[in-house]
Amino acid sequence: MTKTKRQMHLGVFWLGTGNHSAGWRMEGAARSNFDLSVIQSGARIAERGKFDLFFISDGLLFDAGDHPSFVSRFEPTTLIAALGAATKYIGLGATVSTSFSEPYTVARTFASLQQLSAGRAAWNIVTTSNDSAALNFSQAGLREHDNRYEVANEFVDVVRGLWNCWDEGAVVADPRTGQFLDPSKIRALDHKGRYFQVKGPLNMERSPYGPPAIIQAGGSAAGQDLSSRTADIVFAVVNGDPTSAKAAYDSLKTRVVKHGRAPHDLALLPGVMPIIGRSDEDAKEQLAKLQSWLSPTNAMTLVSQRIGYDISGYPMDGPVPEIKPTATGHQTFSQTILELARREKMTLRDLYNVTAAARGHWVIYGTPKRIADTMEEWFLAERADGFVVMPAYFPGAFDDFVDQVVPELQRRGLFRTEYAGTTLRDHLGQTRET
Repeated sequence: MTKTKRQMHLGVFWLGTGNHSAGWRMEGAARSNFDLSVIQSGARIAERGKFDLFFISDGLLFDAGDHPSFVSRFEPTTLIAALGAATKYIGLGATVSTSFSEPYTVARTFASLQQLSAGRAAWNIVTTSNDSAALNFSQAGLREHDNRYEVANEFVDVVRGLWNCWDEGAVVADPRTGQFLDPSKIRALDHKGRYFQVKGPLNMERSPYGPPAIIQAGGSAAGQDLSSRTADIVFAVVNGDPTSAKAAYDSLKTRVVKHGRAPHDLALLPGVMPIIGRSDEDAKEQLAKLQSWLSPTNAMTLVSQRIGYDISGYPMDGPVPEIKPTATGHQTFSQTILELARREKMTLRDLYNVTAAARGHWVIYGTPKRIADTMEEWFLAERADGFVVMPAYFPGAFDDFVDQVVPELQRRGLFRTEYAGTTLRDHLGQTRET
């Protein structure tokens, strides 16, 4: 049998005002994350670029000093239902937290989305890292980090179990006999665990498209354990260091195999913000322009959120203080950002510039060829299976990537020129059932 050539996977991280904190200030940029027509247009751009996934994050609290797209946003599962009706091929990922939801509700919601979108739905599992979110759910604060992942592991098992309570052919609907259901093909889950007791089954027949895909972003040991066992896509944070990226990639793939899965059952996609110019210098000037619009107050808020430690009292031009990850905060971002700061000997001003640009994700700039060269190098070296593209602003920066970088990747045989199927699992080359 001829081995299929490995192909790059691409997703886009949607933030209506742009992934750069000041992206909305660019000429022609969208200035709202609450306009359905703008979001539909973005999803169609992704589909025109033959992307695997259109990915929507979420947050569960209001902070006036937060990223512009975080202060006003749609509930994501509702949003991807609307996007499914406006697109045909693109996978649609929505974030739902395991800390403030019930497995039965989540299982039912995503099973519905999978059916309504004809097999294009994906659940992004998060455990929530901002302690203040708990105050909106009658709780004083979050559980500790590893305990949140214990809950998440059981939560995911219950959801996947509920998706499997119905067999194919359970609905008979035979008008001659009057039989509507075959009860032998429907069973209760009867889950009794440490955190959840769920009888089941869902009041919903099995989708012919199989279960929704699962996305996970946790890079801590607990997060890697969950993703290597259950996820189809991992949205990773990298700081541009090839050595640490390769080590993280190999570590995750090794964990995947230990769980009895093939390495290609999981696609590792680092987030990257490409700044594209007619020349490298032009791209650098674009980045400098975006950076010049940063508000120090907002940027420092973002840094404090990402590392889980209030740094507002430290001198801006002094060194980044020695900080240990908190028990409840976002450990992956904290570790990645602090490693970058120490490696590059950054001041706090340097760190907030980097963080406010792409919230700690990797920023690359240059001509379309230079961007494609970097992506090709990382893909072929197996530091990544593709990328989640994080345009600085929409639609212009995303159009530039689709119209200039994607054709370069296609010419090199790294990325599809047409969709090979209609479902997200088709795009990923995965057929695994829960």
